[in-house]
Amino acid sequence: MEKFVTLEAVAAPLMRVNVNTDVIIPIDRLVFLDREELGPYALEPLRYLAPGRENPEFILNRPGYRNARILIAGANFGCGSSREGAVWALENFGIRCLIAPSYGDIFFNNCCKNGVLPIVLPSETVDQLAAEAEAADGQRPFRIDLEAECIRTPSGREIAFATDPANREALLQGLDEITMTLRRDAEIAAFEAENRAARPWIYV
Repeated sequence: MEKFVTLEAVAAPLMRVNVNTDVIIPIDRLVFLDREELGPYALEPLRYLAPGRENPEFILNRPGYRNARILIAGANFGCGSSREGAVWALENFGIRCLIAPSYGDIFFNNCCKNGVLPIVLPSETVDQLAAEAEAADGQRPFRIDLEAECIRTPSGREIAFATDPANREALLQGLDEITMTLRRDAEIAAFEAENRAARPWIYV
């Protein structure tokens, strides 16, 4: 997966609570489309009033936010069914970082496994960031520094955040679960050799 070290980009405020994975990517899109084709349908129920007719009020359809790569969201973002395609759709759409007070647990883990950084901050802080993103109107970027675990806002404020060390390392190095497992290949081989010697009957 793509490394995440720093990101300087427009942030769009989407302050709805309980945005579920079926809103992030409708199930019928997952039936017929490959992973790389999901981006145009990310948040489809919110982005469109009817097929081919954009909702002009939706934040990501406004001119300043069309290229946003950071999404500031309400509580419990990504709740609902455990479809990994929700993260695939957001990532393919261009979103690399999410900031919210809380997430659906499976969605949160899927983000970390697919190169999207989910930041958790207190509700009051998220509200402040959303207000600043709205005031910037897509004209001034936020900067996310995962190595330093810091957000710099358009006004120059710096806000610290914390990430799980394993998730942080995976994102910084661009390592998926398979690659992370293969990094411990020597340990796995040593265990297998010891286990084979201790319990040879299970290897027959």
